[in-house]
Amino acid sequence: MSQPRIEGKWIDSFVQAFALCGVKAGDVAAVLSETLSRSVNVQLAELALLRLGAKTFHVVLTTPAQTAPVPVRSTGASDAIAGNVPVIQALSATAFVADLTLEGLLHAPELPQILAGGTRVLMVSNEHPEVLERCLPDAALEPKVKAGMKRLRAAKAMSVTSAAGTQLNISLVGASVGGGWGYTARPGTISHWPGGLCLAFPAAGSVNGTLVMNEGDVNLTFKRYLERPVVLTIENDFVTHIGGQGLDADLMRSYFAAWGDPEAYAVSHVGWGMNPRARWDSMAFYDKADFNGTELRAFGGNFLYSTGANEVAKRHTLGHFDLPLKGCTVRLDGDAVVDAGVLCGDLK
Repeated sequence: MSQPRIEGKWIDSFVQAFALCGVKAGDVAAVLSETLSRSVNVQLAELALLRLGAKTFHVVLTTPAQTAPVPVRSTGASDAIAGNVPVIQALSATAFVADLTLEGLLHAPELPQILAGGTRVLMVSNEHPEVLERCLPDAALEPKVKAGMKRLRAAKAMSVTSAAGTQLNISLVGASVGGGWGYTARPGTISHWPGGLCLAFPAAGSVNGTLVMNEGDVNLTFKRYLERPVVLTIENDFVTHIGGQGLDADLMRSYFAAWGDPEAYAVSHVGWGMNPRARWDSMAFYDKADFNGTELRAFGGNFLYSTGANEVAKRHTLGHFDLPLKGCTVRLDGDAVVDAGVLCGDLK
């Protein structure tokens, strides 16, 4: 897509998202970015906060040097702050932080210190603003995501099946449950835009079975729709075999191996998408540089399997895959919350 300019409709979108986060006149608000952040979104965030009457300032960090052996994408664990105490202090002293870092603060090590001050953080995904406009947060989604999270917290087991052959058994005992609806108005919390997810971070040794990624499923780390099936064998959280013929399977084998880290093969989180505005087919319309993929994590009824860091299991790695699958059935203690890719009951 062409380089976007500032559009009034996009300022309006940012105003609506920030207003849902409770930003009001007189609030002290920070726009956190780095030198390689998408500049149009940084400007839109500033203009929206000013329109809401917030006392706005910028924190601009230098994008760190590349240290990983392969590109890192969409981990939710920005390393741009790098433990900088004055930056942490400044952000923790604000009412609201618009997070425009490349990878986002969701799993950044500094986040607990920032939230401890009562700050609300909205992680604005590094998307073309058109994506953010289409996936504008909707207050009607909040009670549905909360209902899904409540079910996850109450459940002891998740099972995932599909016509393609997926058969996963996941213990939820000791898991940490999370989720988001695209905004946050509660002090000391973080959410991300686009939103609409119910997730669990399983405890160590909780995931076993087979994950079959079929044609049309998505490897978001590569921003690629699969053209041929890939079969992951998972034993006690770890991918132990990557089956399949062709480029999709070869790319996954190569990226996993490049880290030289066994923890890159382990599960990070599991869950399902809840957002009716997010679309599975949207990635086909954008250049890779214009699309971060958060929308495809959230489209309604997808099963999201992710590998990489999992603090509950005490695993830390930058190796990361986000894998949204269509057509799966997700059950909690035997009751379906997603049936063949369609949300069930009050989660619709």
